[in-house]
Amino acid sequence: MGKLLGLFLFLLAVGTAILFLGGWWWFPESISEYGPLIDAQFNRTLVVVGVAFCAAQIALGYAIIRFGRKGNERAVYTHGSSKLELTWTVITAVVFVALAILGQRVWAQFHLDETPPNAKKVEVVAQQFQWNFHYPGPDGALGRTDRKLINDSALDFVGIDRSDPAAQDDAELTTLAIPVNQPVELTLRSKDVIHSFFVPALRIKQDAVPGLAVRMNFTASRIGKYELTCAELCGNLHHNMKSFMLVLPDNEYNELMALPSDDFVVRMGELLQRY
Repeated sequence: MGKLLGLFLFLLAVGTAILFLGGWWWFPESISEYGPLIDAQFNRTLVVVGVAFCAAQIALGYAIIRFGRKGNERAVYTHGSSKLELTWTVITAVVFVALAILGQRVWAQFHLDETPPNAKKVEVVAQQFQWNFHYPGPDGALGRTDRKLINDSALDFVGIDRSDPAAQDDAELTTLAIPVNQPVELTLRSKDVIHSFFVPALRIKQDAVPGLAVRMNFTASRIGKYELTCAELCGNLHHNMKSFMLVLPDNEYNELMALPSDDFVVRMGELLQRY
């Protein structure tokens, strides 16, 4: 039985390595400037963890086969080697601290770089179990919002204050539309619990936290329709909290933003069908 278990562990290590090296399950192609940096960090981490996993399973399989019980042989306690334990602990610590430092460089570029002044701004309001996007109208200015004005039954999930002149032409929708090759700034809020804004093609994941306005910026480099989901378990219908991000050519985006709010909603539906 011990030899069969040891053989199983060997096969598990080899099969897992083949699965990961094959690349059949990989992320979709990156469409953001941060994507290559994040992919490089992911690959470094995957190699280190993969080597550690395979080495541990192979060592465990060998130990089971080599030192497994034979007949009525009784187990014998051994203290092992303190020097060997100290060596592999130090090596492990150095490797993982180095990985963390490299990862901080990527994190800092994403979170600490200032948003360009010409960035297109959209407010994102998350709730169980829906994404809501608040767009400025043709005037380009986001109007005031007030949580007291939120009325889900009237499909006002954001609480736009229409008494504010800047808000009178604003629109809200459950789909995100942005221009290609232009900086975008999102302000994330949550109405209830923690949600997480995640677009796999962007390689960007950012929590929306109740009581906080969390800002993030990025530039999408490829036109198309991309899945947008919640990456934080937020309740029993978490799996339904999905939407799409449309990356549009400049002319289509500018035409969309110039429309009155009612026409904006209709046009967005047409674009969703086309992409």
